[in-house]
Amino acid sequence: MNNWQPDSWRSKPILQQPTYDDAAQVRQVEETLSKYPPLVFAEEARELRRQLGEVSLGNGFLLQGGDCAESFDEFNAPKIRDTFKVLLQMAIVLTFAGRCPVTKVARMAGQYAKPRSSDEETRDGITLPSYRGDIINSFEFTEAARRPDPNRLLDAYHRSASTLNLLRAFAQGGLADLHQVNRWNMAFVENNPLKERYQDMARRIQDTLEFMDVIGINANTSATLHETSLFTSHEALLLNYEQALTRVDTLTGKPYDCSAHMVWIGERTRQLDHAHIEFFRGIHNPIGVKVGPSMEPDELIRLIDTLNPTNDPGRLTLITRMGADNLADNLPALLRRVKAEGRHVVWSSDPMHGNTFKASSGYKTRDFDAILREIKQFFTAHNEEGTHAGGIHLEMTGQHVTECTGGAYKISDDDLAEAYKTQCDPRLNADQVLEMAFLVADHLRNS
Repeated sequence: MNNWQPDSWRSKPILQQPTYDDAAQVRQVEETLSKYPPLVFAEEARELRRQLGEVSLGNGFLLQGGDCAESFDEFNAPKIRDTFKVLLQMAIVLTFAGRCPVTKVARMAGQYAKPRSSDEETRDGITLPSYRGDIINSFEFTEAARRPDPNRLLDAYHRSASTLNLLRAFAQGGLADLHQVNRWNMAFVENNPLKERYQDMARRIQDTLEFMDVIGINANTSATLHETSLFTSHEALLLNYEQALTRVDTLTGKPYDCSAHMVWIGERTRQLDHAHIEFFRGIHNPIGVKVGPSMEPDELIRLIDTLNPTNDPGRLTLITRMGADNLADNLPALLRRVKAEGRHVVWSSDPMHGNTFKASSGYKTRDFDAILREIKQFFTAHNEEGTHAGGIHLEMTGQHVTECTGGAYKISDDDLAEAYKTQCDPRLNADQVLEMAFLVADHLRNS
């Protein structure tokens, strides 16, 4: 924490940032944001950090999922509800199978920025700035739409606040009742082509709930059966936005980034001497870092020591995103080194980003079997190294899109055009997500 200030990142090199035309307007927007109420509270972030501390010690599991990038145009209650529902469906399956608490963290209420592989995009001989998420510019391929607009920072704040308000209402208002969530699971099982594979678990969950009802444990006597906790997260790409929403907690005197309960650093911005590491080392939220196949053990230890020098369980989540063809060769050495050094981290698998390819139809997609294969390798590596496979991190939606191939419904390349809606990366749809939950549950139970 030596010499750290919320703005000390500004003296460091920084990548993946937009170029605004009017610097004075940007400063004005930042000042306005700094006066707005926090989106989350420090005590909520501390509770998430406590739960993740249990996960890091092998006493829980992290389920993190949501849109690759939230959209201003698709900002509506049904979409928020559907993603909330599928997260809960996954959580009840994983909790029942793994016999351990599942901490639910949504990629929602702030996931509006996306890193890009190129600063520019060319179509039909016309070159414009790349689309970087609705918090920066618009998806439409026009010069005006692609021009970064600082007022979008304010738009993102207001949409995040509304999303959070609705998520809290869903979590506490009865939509999260375990009986209702399991009825959704039963409906999925009945309609799934592989229903025989899932019926046993769904029925056992239902039997358990009915037994609890008989002995008087129900929503009227136990709040945990009627409501749930859900935390929010996003990649903290725009540090001027994150700084503007950083507050000093009145109880502890420590700074928290109050844009979300948890924020993470992407694979493209985790350089040790750059701005994102500088900002993250000072905030007291639970934080994450994406870890790709190029990560070396020595580099990882330096990264851990910079972001979690006190080795506090729950502070740091390492989100591996290596690809099904790379993880088995790269992850074990990292697991061994972190274990040997005695570092407390949550290990979570992002099986999405390393398995992206362009289909013959021209759509960017991901294959369900490759995603599942990377998850299997993740669990296998942890079992062999004697470490805890602590979570999964999915780009997903509650909508019935056709963006990832495979799964029980056998979505093919030719099917992608039917409902390909993403503005950035392909997402698992509602059926694929729940199918994934039942399959991951098998590995979690065995672990």
